[in-house]
Amino acid sequence: MLKRRIEETPATPVEIPGVEGVTMRIMIGRKDGAPNFAMRHYTVAPGGFTPRHQHNYEHEVMITSGSARVEHDGEFHTCRAGDILMIKPNVLHQFRNESAEPLSFICLVPTSFDCGTPTPGS
Repeated sequence: MLKRRIEETPATPVEIPGVEGVTMRIMIGRKDGAPNFAMRHYTVAPGGFTPRHQHNYEHEVMITSGSARVEHDGEFHTCRAGDILMIKPNVLHQFRNESAEPLSFICLVPTSFDCGTPTPGS
């Protein structure tokens, strides 16, 4: 069994085009021997955002703190801590933190897309 704590896992700034104020922690991934899924924890600073993008795999998201304005397939949704989301494959989406508090969420993706660094398709 693998056991670790979020706060003990290093946070890496996400430095790709279209991103502002985002860090990521790989909680469980390919390097840990996970055969199917990678679990990542993102923090988005107030005013920050993930890239507006799409990719050919689904991912599941659980917002753990704060709130977000989430674009999904041209529609906008206000989401907050405790909300669970499924982002379908090939759907344009983005997370924006328009609040004064940090936003954090857990994201699950196939390990085939867990290269140890965030990708525009995350």
